[in-house]
Amino acid sequence: MLRKIHHIAIIYSDYKKSKDFYVNKLGLEIINENYREERQSFKLDLALVGEYVIELFSFPDPPTRTSYPEACGLRHIAFEVDSIKETCKDLKSKGIDVEEIREDPVTGKLFTFFQDPDCLPIEIYEK
Repeated sequence: MLRKIHHIAIIYSDYKKSKDFYVNKLGLEIINENYREERQSFKLDLALVGEYVIELFSFPDPPTRTSYPEACGLRHIAFEVDSIKETCKDLKSKGIDVEEIREDPVTGKLFTFFQDPDCLPIEIYEK
């Protein structure tokens, strides 16, 4: 029986740019970082508040992700935050463009989206 999401794996195009984005701008912690010579690939394991959540992979010349119009497959990842307004202010101060804040018509909670360096949509959703 499923208990929880163990991790999310993301393939990115620029190792240094994505590492900087997820670690320095979003504040995820590095658990483990390796270069796998046989695959010419970096693998970066990241934690959020001490819990393992994301694997970032680099591969030589990965195909571009289709986003707009939206395609089948994983649509986005979402993080819970205490305050949408404060989080947006912090993201903007780090040079990250954030969409307009919206209200979920079902829950009444605030949410919005921004993108990682490879245009993966990331949602922030108010607790």
